Parts: sequence; structure tokens; C-alpha cells
Amino acid sequence: MKRISLKELLVLTIFGPLLFSLKLLLEILPNIEPISLLLMVFTYRFGLKALIPTYIYVGLDVFLHGINIWNVMYLYVWAIIVFAVLPLRKIRKGLVFAVVSGLYGLSFGFLCSLTYIFSFGVEFAFAWFIKGLPYDLIHCVGNFCFALFLYIPLTKVMDKIKL
Repeated sequence: MKRISLKELLVLTIFGPLLFSLKLLLEILPNIEPISLLLMVFTYRFGLKALIPTYIYVGLDVFLHGINIWNVMYLYVWAIIVFAVLPLRKIRKGLVFAVVSGLYGLSFGFLCSLTYIFSFGVEFAFAWFIKGLPYDLIHCVGNFCFALFLYIPLTKVMDKIKL
């Protein structure tokens, strides 16, 4: 990872509360979230430095809701989308990122269920995952649509940010 400039650090620090605010605004819709899309866009522009707003977002979630099992999940699950997009940063096709984002949404419940293996056992984790599949499908469709329509326009905005 290249050195981070003060300007980059300030911009990335502002993105953390932005992620958190948008999540709160859309909480009334089950599993519809802009976090995946924005983390992909931040990764496109800043590479691995996109982990900075990721963990600011997680920190704000802990601050507001306290420490819960989903915070543990968030420690790794949001970083996965950053690492998934890193090798794709040169691709300029919105459909590719829509598919990646949709698959990420579909796998979100499975990824989160890994925490339950250690907390409550394999059977509980599997049951939790199966019970959540309808929500993962909603997550998949929401992520796919967000990325299909907004990934390219948002990356163009990011291209204009001169740091």
C-alpha cells in the first residue's frame, strides 16, 4: 500500500460516517444497503486504503449499538468486498461489478454465519444461514441494481477527486 497523504486520509475519514449515515437511512428496507457499492467505488479509487472508511463505519456501528455478534462479522465481512474488487480495479464495465456485488449480497448470510460456528456450533450456523436465504436474495438483487446503475457514475465522480 502506498503512503497515504493527509488529503486522502481526510477524505477517507469522511467516507466512514457517510457509509454509516446511508446505512441508517436505508435500515427500514431489509438488506438493501449502499455499503457494498460504496466500498467497491472507494476500492476502485483508493485501493486497499478503502479499509479506512470500512473500519470507521464498523467503529461507528459499535459506538451506536454496542458490541454485538454482528460487529464481529463486520470486522471481516466488509473487508471481503474490498479484497474482491482489488484485482478488478482496471475493468470499466458496470455489469461486472453488478455481478460481483450481487454475488456478495447472496453470500453475505453465509459469510456472517461463520461467526455463529464459533459461538453456537455448526448446526446453529447452518440453520441461521438457511433461514436467512430469502434476505440474501433481497440483498443480492439490491446490490446488483445499485451497482448496475451507480457504479460507473460514482467512479467517474471519484476520478474527479484530485488528491
